[in-house]
Amino acid sequence: MSASGLPARLAALSVLSDVLRRRRPLDAALEQHLSSAQLDSRDAGFARAIASETLRRFGQLDRLIAHFVPKPPAPHKAGPTLEILLAGACELVFLDVPAHAAVDAANRLAQRDAKAVHFRPLVNAVLRRVAAEGKSIAAGQDAGRLNTPDWLWARWCQTYDEATARAIATAHLVPPPLDLSVKAGAQAWADKLQARLLPNNVLRLAECERVDSLPGYDDGAWWVQDFAASLPARLLGDVRGKSVIDLCAAPGGKTMQLAAAGANVTAVERAPERLARLKQNLARTKLSAVMIESDLRDFSPPEAADFVLLDAPCTATGTIRRHPDLPWLKSAADVTLGAQAASELLDHAAGLVAPGGLLVFAVCSLEREEGIEQVEAFLARHPQFAREKVSPDDVSGMDVLISPQGDLRTLPCHLAALGGMDGFYAAKLRRGSG
Repeated sequence: MSASGLPARLAALSVLSDVLRRRRPLDAALEQHLSSAQLDSRDAGFARAIASETLRRFGQLDRLIAHFVPKPPAPHKAGPTLEILLAGACELVFLDVPAHAAVDAANRLAQRDAKAVHFRPLVNAVLRRVAAEGKSIAAGQDAGRLNTPDWLWARWCQTYDEATARAIATAHLVPPPLDLSVKAGAQAWADKLQARLLPNNVLRLAECERVDSLPGYDDGAWWVQDFAASLPARLLGDVRGKSVIDLCAAPGGKTMQLAAAGANVTAVERAPERLARLKQNLARTKLSAVMIESDLRDFSPPEAADFVLLDAPCTATGTIRRHPDLPWLKSAADVTLGAQAASELLDHAAGLVAPGGLLVFAVCSLEREEGIEQVEAFLARHPQFAREKVSPDDVSGMDVLISPQGDLRTLPCHLAALGGMDGFYAAKLRRGSG
């Protein structure tokens, strides 16, 4: 890392401003600013840590800053002053950066900005107090609740219960491990990568700075896929030699999973840049699938398939562990919009299923409207389909992942002792043979 760490902090500041002011997704902001700054790997890792952890702990940090600055300066006058304070406080309280380094760097950042420079004395004074008192104040905060916006907290308490909502929120405070799905030889790769072997040939690594530096990456021995994300495709059962249509397929985890299981996969994706990424992933892993660039609502295969998997676009509230910006970028209105779109996609997917065939509908969302309510409304509209209950064998005997209705329902707090998992909902919908 550079001696001052200033290039990394400048990049992190640009990322935070993009996310908090322009409502840009964190991943896109990181990709742009880390690339344009031409940081070395250590600086890039530091910038990523600052931006990600500031957003992961945004509610706490915002409350902490308000403790010392009850009336923050107006953004149009102060420029990035608030972001400098948030990032500086994050370094001091959660990243354990030495006080002199974090405070000095924040002063330098303020000095470089035409607006923030006028608030440099405020930045200096506040962060010195944070250095002295911040950790003790943070220790007394209700971390899970503060880092969960009201709109999500109320929904989760209603959908689940307050204890479960708190468990979900607590799981979001921990940066997620890295999960890899392995084509073959899972135990050998677990030993080689010093990883924990989970069911379904999924390996779990505690941390990894660069995925492409791991053994097996260039050989295509594995791909990145959260354990929970590996479950919906498993609900299809034995697909060896069978034709499977994978809808909304990119970035390709499920496509690769199905291809590795011996299926003849047709992967449908409408976004050309996402389809290009899917092609790259298939090429690296030496797996094959027929790839079609199309809005699935315009996709009409020559014949219906026995297996169709629809991993529908959604608010992705089940992936907050990996996307800590998401709670602050989305709102309840996005849930409504997502539910409306998913309904249309699900109706079209139904027409692609052959009589007697199986449709698996999945979303990486914790919201009822995007999950169980979608399925119940679908079954009311399509009496030729019936829910088929998820069996313990479908989930490697983990009964806790099966909802009372018989669907798959994973939560971030499941497997908490091992690092949790993404939140997914999936249902098996069998078409009648008539």
